[in-house]
Amino acid sequence: MNVDEGGKNMGPVEKIVAEQREFFRRGTTRPVAHRREALKKLRGALARYEEEIMEALRLDLGKSPSESYMTELAMVYSEIKTALRGVNKWSRPQRKGQSLATFPSVNTVHSEPYGVVLIMAPWNYPFYLTLAPLVGAVAAGNCVVLKGSRNSPHSSGLIKRIVDETFGAEYIHCVDPDVAYEEVLAPRYDYILFTGSPGVGKKIMKVASENLTPVTLELGGKSPCFVDETADIALAAKRIAWGKFLNAGQTCISVDYVLVHRQVKGDFLEALKGEIEKNYPMDESFPKIINKKHFQRLKALMGTEEYWGGAVDEAANKIGPTIFPNSNFSREIMKEEIFGPILPIIEYDHLDEAMARVREGEKPLACYLFSRSGEHQKKILEGLSFGGGCINDVILHISNDKLPFGGVGNSGMGHYHGRYGFDTFSHQKAVVKSATFLDLPFRYKPFNDKKLALLRKLYGGK
Repeated sequence: MNVDEGGKNMGPVEKIVAEQREFFRRGTTRPVAHRREALKKLRGALARYEEEIMEALRLDLGKSPSESYMTELAMVYSEIKTALRGVNKWSRPQRKGQSLATFPSVNTVHSEPYGVVLIMAPWNYPFYLTLAPLVGAVAAGNCVVLKGSRNSPHSSGLIKRIVDETFGAEYIHCVDPDVAYEEVLAPRYDYILFTGSPGVGKKIMKVASENLTPVTLELGGKSPCFVDETADIALAAKRIAWGKFLNAGQTCISVDYVLVHRQVKGDFLEALKGEIEKNYPMDESFPKIINKKHFQRLKALMGTEEYWGGAVDEAANKIGPTIFPNSNFSREIMKEEIFGPILPIIEYDHLDEAMARVREGEKPLACYLFSRSGEHQKKILEGLSFGGGCINDVILHISNDKLPFGGVGNSGMGHYHGRYGFDTFSHQKAVVKSATFLDLPFRYKPFNDKKLALLRKLYGGK
């Protein structure tokens, strides 16, 4: 029987966390050489399992090998490459300037690992959204517990197999995807990163608050895409179609709806339909909806408005590209994130009014604008709060690990990718190393009027 220090019986996950905490205390994960070796092991394991990874993604989501590699493996490989290049520099103490109060001294910031980290991943990009944050946590020197989604059983099961074969459980452990959230969240962690819905994110944050555990929450929301009257319409249609129908719309930063200027709406719709007919047939390469529950939810939404497209394959859980050409903010489809291949189109006359309607909702995870107008670009960037986005493109900001990825408000908190991931999983410890050859007297008693006058002269004030 396993018991903790207080004599309480420990469950399987609690036992793993206790073992990881002891492993971490021994300092094994702290040397940069150990971190680099772990990252290389992970890269090697992924390379060996590439074919099985793409087959798991086909079984879970119906993804083609090309889409699987582009949106999952390639991005994890990029994260590993960036971490291997940068971790030596990132781990060194960073020199900072000194203040009047700390003179003379050396002022530094030391990045130290938190300890035992929990990473909880969703089903829509199971490999990328599990392993990309893992790279940051490992580069920072932590031990890690991973939890995949039971909705993507083939991918989550394979991730567990890869992790179990590559690392010891006292260092990196992947729990079975069927283990309940309550059991996974029972131990005390030093940091939690969760990717999923805002509703579950609130529950994670509530549990974390019991132990004052810091969290990063990567959530979602209704991400708008503006197409103004100056946009390159053909290019906008091509790129919006790609971003919307990637993974059949099951992407947290997908274009949730399009706001298009009345003058170009007709041209945009024709270009978008042409792009779909040419490149997005509902064939074997078009991804499926993850399960019957989500499939039926999307089908129900299709019954709320007139639409174009909308092919349905019940047996395969597939819904083809679907356009709601005359939608508006009061429709059922605009009440929650769609997370599927259905695209509402809302026309507008004035950009300021369209932006005001977006501001009435929660802050989105992403925002996109197609425009040749510098004035309009500035308006969107300065006038709307969102996690990240693109001008004259979609989705691509997530692909650059030199940029932070994260939400704001209801769409999340905190960020990761590249150096930002390393910093997320590191405590920034400030250290002042004072000189001993000089000891300035003005900080010591007596605290009199003469000293007050000196302080005012040094720091300002009346």
